[in-house]
Amino acid sequence: MSLFKEFKTFAMKGNVVDLAVGIIIGAAFGKIVSSLVNDIIMPPIGLLIGGLDFKNLAVSLPNNVKINYGAFINTVIDFVIVAFAIFMMIKALNSFKKKQEEAPAPKKLSDEAVLLTEIRDLLKK
Repeated sequence: MSLFKEFKTFAMKGNVVDLAVGIIIGAAFGKIVSSLVNDIIMPPIGLLIGGLDFKNLAVSLPNNVKINYGAFINTVIDFVIVAFAIFMMIKALNSFKKKQEEAPAPKKLSDEAVLLTEIRDLLKK
Protein backbone atom coordinates (compact mmCIF):
# COMPACT_ATOMS: atom_id res chain seq x y z
CA MET A 1 0.00 0.00 0.00
CA SER A 2 1.41 3.38 -0.94
CA LEU A 3 2.09 5.98 1.71
CA PHE A 4 -0.62 8.25 0.30
CA LYS A 5 -3.28 5.51 0.35
CA GLU A 6 -2.29 4.54 3.88
CA PHE A 7 -2.53 8.16 5.02
CA LYS A 8 -5.90 8.58 3.28
CA THR A 9 -7.23 5.45 5.02
CA PHE A 10 -5.99 6.75 8.37
CA ALA A 11 -7.31 10.29 7.88
CA MET A 12 -10.76 9.19 6.78
CA LYS A 13 -11.44 6.91 9.74
CA GLY A 14 -14.43 8.07 11.73
CA ASN A 15 -12.47 8.63 14.92
CA VAL A 16 -9.97 10.97 13.26
CA VAL A 17 -12.67 13.04 11.61
CA ASP A 18 -14.66 13.20 14.87
CA LEU A 19 -11.53 14.29 16.72
CA ALA A 20 -10.85 17.05 14.17
CA VAL A 21 -14.41 18.34 14.47
CA GLY A 22 -14.15 18.24 18.26
CA ILE A 23 -10.91 20.24 18.23
CA ILE A 24 -12.38 22.90 15.95
CA ILE A 25 -15.53 23.23 18.04
CA GLY A 26 -13.46 23.21 21.24
CA ALA A 27 -11.27 26.04 19.97
CA ALA A 28 -14.32 28.12 19.08
CA PHE A 29 -15.90 27.32 22.46
CA GLY A 30 -12.67 28.38 24.19
CA LYS A 31 -12.80 31.77 22.45
CA ILE A 32 -16.41 32.24 23.53
CA VAL A 33 -15.55 31.40 27.14
CA SER A 34 -12.54 33.75 27.07
CA SER A 35 -14.76 36.56 25.87
CA LEU A 36 -17.35 35.69 28.52
CA VAL A 37 -14.74 35.86 31.27
CA ASN A 38 -12.84 38.91 30.02
CA ASP A 39 -15.77 41.01 28.83
CA ILE A 40 -18.72 39.99 31.04
CA ILE A 41 -17.62 38.27 34.27
CA MET A 42 -14.41 40.06 35.25
CA PRO A 43 -15.50 43.72 34.80
CA PRO A 44 -18.29 43.50 37.45
CA ILE A 45 -15.98 41.58 39.79
CA GLY A 46 -13.32 44.26 39.29
CA LEU A 47 -15.92 46.94 39.96
CA LEU A 48 -16.99 45.24 43.20
CA ILE A 49 -13.38 44.96 44.33
CA GLY A 50 -12.78 48.65 43.72
CA GLY A 51 -12.52 49.30 40.00
CA LEU A 52 -9.67 46.87 39.34
CA ASP A 53 -8.96 45.68 35.83
CA PHE A 54 -7.63 42.16 36.28
CA LYS A 55 -5.74 42.29 32.98
CA ASN A 56 -3.52 45.03 34.38
CA LEU A 57 -2.73 43.36 37.72
CA ALA A 58 0.99 42.66 37.78
CA VAL A 59 4.05 42.64 39.98
CA SER A 60 7.05 44.53 38.65
CA LEU A 61 10.48 43.03 39.15
CA PRO A 62 13.87 44.57 38.39
CA ASN A 63 14.97 45.01 34.76
CA ASN A 64 11.40 45.68 33.49
CA VAL A 65 10.21 42.16 34.26
CA LYS A 66 6.50 41.89 35.06
CA ILE A 67 4.52 38.98 36.47
CA ASN A 68 0.99 39.40 35.08
CA TYR A 69 -0.99 37.54 37.71
CA GLY A 70 -4.24 39.24 36.65
CA ALA A 71 -4.07 37.62 33.21
CA PHE A 72 -3.34 34.33 34.98
CA ILE A 73 -6.48 34.74 37.12
CA ASN A 74 -8.53 35.30 33.94
CA THR A 75 -7.02 32.18 32.37
CA VAL A 76 -7.78 30.08 35.46
CA ILE A 77 -11.41 31.25 35.41
CA ASP A 78 -11.55 30.41 31.66
CA PHE A 79 -10.28 26.92 32.43
CA VAL A 80 -12.77 26.34 35.25
CA ILE A 81 -15.70 27.37 33.06
CA VAL A 82 -14.57 25.20 30.13
CA ALA A 83 -13.88 22.22 32.43
CA PHE A 84 -17.31 22.58 34.05
CA ALA A 85 -19.04 22.80 30.67
CA ILE A 86 -17.23 19.67 29.44
CA PHE A 87 -18.07 17.88 32.70
CA MET A 88 -21.77 18.71 32.29
CA MET A 89 -21.73 17.59 28.65
CA ILE A 90 -20.09 14.27 29.49
CA LYS A 91 -22.46 13.77 32.41
CA ALA A 92 -25.43 14.30 30.06
CA LEU A 93 -23.96 11.88 27.49
CA ASN A 94 -23.36 9.25 30.17
CA SER A 95 -26.93 9.54 31.48
CA PHE A 96 -28.21 9.23 27.89
CA LYS A 97 -26.09 6.09 27.36
CA LYS A 98 -27.30 4.68 30.67
CA LYS A 99 -30.94 5.18 29.62
CA GLN A 100 -30.22 3.37 26.36
CA GLU A 101 -28.59 0.48 28.23
CA GLU A 102 -31.51 0.24 30.67
CA ALA A 103 -34.05 -0.02 27.87
CA PRO A 104 -35.22 -3.64 27.72
CA ALA A 105 -33.93 -5.62 24.81
CA PRO A 106 -36.56 -7.09 22.53
CA LYS A 107 -37.70 -10.44 23.80
CA LYS A 108 -35.91 -13.22 21.95
CA LEU A 109 -38.03 -16.24 21.18
CA SER A 110 -36.76 -19.66 22.10
CA ASP A 111 -36.06 -22.18 19.35
CA GLU A 112 -39.25 -24.00 20.27
CA ALA A 113 -41.32 -20.81 19.97
CA VAL A 114 -39.78 -20.04 16.57
CA LEU A 115 -40.60 -23.56 15.38
CA LEU A 116 -44.19 -23.29 16.61
CA THR A 117 -44.56 -19.91 14.88
CA GLU A 118 -43.33 -21.40 11.62
CA ILE A 119 -45.79 -24.32 11.96
CA ARG A 120 -48.63 -21.90 12.65
CA ASP A 121 -47.73 -19.85 9.58
CA LEU A 122 -47.59 -22.98 7.42
CA LEU A 123 -50.99 -24.12 8.69
CA LYS A 124 -52.50 -20.73 7.80
CA LYS A 125 -51.40 -21.21 4.19
